[in-house]
Amino acid sequence: MDLRDELPVDHPLSRVYRVGAALCGLLLLVFGCLGFAGSLSSFDTAGQRIAGMSTNGLLSTISVVFGLLLFVAALIGGNIASSVNIAVGVLFVLSGFVHLFLIGRPGNILDFGMTNVIFSFLMGLLIMTFGMYGRVSGGLPHDNPYWQRRHRGDRAPEAHATQGVLAGGTAQPQLPGR
Repeated sequence: MDLRDELPVDHPLSRVYRVGAALCGLLLLVFGCLGFAGSLSSFDTAGQRIAGMSTNGLLSTISVVFGLLLFVAALIGGNIASSVNIAVGVLFVLSGFVHLFLIGRPGNILDFGMTNVIFSFLMGLLIMTFGMYGRVSGGLPHDNPYWQRRHRGDRAPEAHATQGVLAGGTAQPQLPGR
């Protein structure tokens, strides 16, 4: 199975994944570049503030790396962009939880403050939302490629309704749906 088999290349959802990855990647790149422009040292935990958040050289480097990763995913598009968005979003949320407990401790080498933790949670949720859009839901339309992939062999309820009458005019018994 190839990942590109799930979603057609020209499917409208691919545009959502690409735009989401590009916008979030741009935001991370700007934050990282502003950190580099402030000529911060790599492990300085005294903290300079950029865009309301504390940062250091290591956090700027990580921001630029993930920004570039999201940009590359946006260029590739399709399921790759969706999967990268989901993975990066999960990493941001996990990073927020880890750094929530590291605030004020010597292990806080990225110089996270509470604004950084909140940003990490919000950015992670935003990136995950872009990645999961139209892919993860209980109410996907039956022409959605992800619904069709999960329900191979199943017909949409509309198809069952149109085929419910047998040739003799008697109703065919309906099985309960999933």
